[in-house]
Amino acid sequence: MRDKNGAIFDLDGTLLDSMGIWAKIDERFLSKRGIALPADYVEKVTPMGYPAAAAYTISRFSLTETAEEVIGDWIALSKEAYESEIRLKPYAETYLRQLKSRGVKLAVATAQTKELYRPALQNNGVLDLFDAFADLSEVTRGKGFPDIYLLAAQRLGLKPEECVVFEDISPGIRGAKAGGFSACGVYDFYSEYEKETIMREADCYIHSYRELCKPDSF
Repeated sequence: MRDKNGAIFDLDGTLLDSMGIWAKIDERFLSKRGIALPADYVEKVTPMGYPAAAAYTISRFSLTETAEEVIGDWIALSKEAYESEIRLKPYAETYLRQLKSRGVKLAVATAQTKELYRPALQNNGVLDLFDAFADLSEVTRGKGFPDIYLLAAQRLGLKPEECVVFEDISPGIRGAKAGGFSACGVYDFYSEYEKETIMREADCYIHSYRELCKPDSF
């Protein structure tokens, strides 16, 4: 895939080693409401943006709160972690700088809002490496569809076939492929349950960015 001019990265579980934090945030959020975290909850809400995840949560647990109140609590619980605690996955920064040195344009396509993703990237010293950002609040459909990746590519000034998308979940891989992008699956402990699906549907799969930090890698 060395012929690609753009690389589009999901954040949570792909660039950021952050899914453990989100499982804790979901557990804390539900615990405050006297609800135990269901085994499938994190899997269900991960591909969704905040509005869809809030609507799903309110419906599933019959909450009386508004979507705005649910989202506000999620952001309050997660803001401190994104500002100071969450780190990049091993070798992610090395790989990003390798791509940048070759003139590859970089974009973020995430379910997170800029209030969270910008501090996390800034704290890890890589915010300035990215040429474009897109989040799910800017499109109408979630990561099972190509919308967010198309928006990121548009902001890079590139066509889908010129870009590769990095994702750790199968809906993300599926959405990218549906939009005409190449897709690289990235291992994460919290999506290991669908590893075989991701490997089957993606154009390539990595367990670590170290595998790509070579002169002959994309």
